[in-house]
Amino acid sequence: MDRNPSPPSSEAEEEEGDAVGNTVYSKHWLFSILTRLIEVISPEKTEPTVSPGGIQTELDEEMENDICRVWDMSMDEDVALFLQEFNAPDIFMGVFAKSKCPRLTEICVGILGNMACFQDICMSISKDENLGQVLLQRLCDSDSPTLLETSRLLLTCLSQPEVANVWVERIRENPSVYDCVCFIMSSSTNVELLVKVGEVVDKLFDLDEELMLNWIKNGTCRSVGPSVDDSPEELPDFKIVPCILEAAKQVRSDNPEGLDVYMHILQLLTTVDEGIQAIVQAPDGGKETWSLLYDLVCHELCQPDDPPIIVQEQKTVLASILSVLSAMFASQTEQEYTKMRKNMPLIGSLIRILQYMEGCGKRSVDNSKESEQGETGRADVNEEDFHLKILKDICCELLSNMLQELTKENTLEGLHQGHLNEQTCSCAFQNLLPLYFASVESFLEVLREADQTLADNLEKRFPSLKVHA
Repeated sequence: MDRNPSPPSSEAEEEEGDAVGNTVYSKHWLFSILTRLIEVISPEKTEPTVSPGGIQTELDEEMENDICRVWDMSMDEDVALFLQEFNAPDIFMGVFAKSKCPRLTEICVGILGNMACFQDICMSISKDENLGQVLLQRLCDSDSPTLLETSRLLLTCLSQPEVANVWVERIRENPSVYDCVCFIMSSSTNVELLVKVGEVVDKLFDLDEELMLNWIKNGTCRSVGPSVDDSPEELPDFKIVPCILEAAKQVRSDNPEGLDVYMHILQLLTTVDEGIQAIVQAPDGGKETWSLLYDLVCHELCQPDDPPIIVQEQKTVLASILSVLSAMFASQTEQEYTKMRKNMPLIGSLIRILQYMEGCGKRSVDNSKESEQGETGRADVNEEDFHLKILKDICCELLSNMLQELTKENTLEGLHQGHLNEQTCSCAFQNLLPLYFASVESFLEVLREADQTLADNLEKRFPSLKVHA
């Protein structure tokens, strides 16, 4: 059976005035499904399919077929308004409270998610405190499809400026949300669910720094919402950073957009001192975070066999990763993983990113000339330039800090490994000067000890360095 079968034909052709709004869908048919839904959860009715313990576990095929049609139809605003008018959210509340059928719960949350795409309905759903609390409790569900639809609904509401603060405040006052979200990130292998939960966390942190600070400081054991058998369940002592890292590892291979989301969450953490400390003062001193990000930059993203234009596709995830690495390097220079003898490949990768951006810059100029006749095209080019500039600024800051830490031995190793040569050093200097003059000058002094000829050649290319020598 299809997950969401096609909606039925309207009976409006036979019954005048039966159509829902301007659609071809039937009011009578929709109302009959809502009525049957009430009957399914009413105590007098025997559940269609029950487990030996008397708990409904499945829908009968006809009912599932019909309610899935409603799910499809609810993407239409007229249908969503009709469902709102006939108190569908209250009916769904009854489903959440009484039904033990995961599929039915999933579909009802999914319908609410579709309805919430329309502003007025979203405001009505969001202002219903009882419904809001019940929906947050669904994050404690053990059913992945239900968790996915719940996360999609929350993200839809958080993306509506008129009601976002209502949900932020509700989540801030509900400690179980932190535990349930951390549990999902740390234990789920469902990539689609992890991406959607990551988007919710990313949106929350972006909207409210106070909530982010609370989650950073969180970590006490709590009893959280009802588990599958409605008994309190105690979850482990979660810390936000390890949970984010675990989720990032799960999505990195299968979902580039998901990796982008989790890297941006880490970047948001580094915008506050408490977040940086949560990363670098972890039991491993931040080694796991550094290792993951280092591996992504040096072995997966923007590689030597990639075309330069790849930096355009990966600019946002690279900016997030390099921003976190930069914050860690600046705050934790005594850690073994930040020692320069281990990080020459990272310097090589930073310079390669700058080289690729130079190629993209030339292409952007060409595109800009071609799009001068179209305002939309020019806006797109300008936005691309803006994101590349952010990446360049972050890349240059980290590179300048790392160059200042190089010793003669590190530099000789970099020359031997091919990370440093006249071409790469020229690219680095071209991007770092004049803003990071002190860093370039410091590196040049060390380079003279390692390779006098290369240092002389670079001085000839960049006369400002020779004047200050």
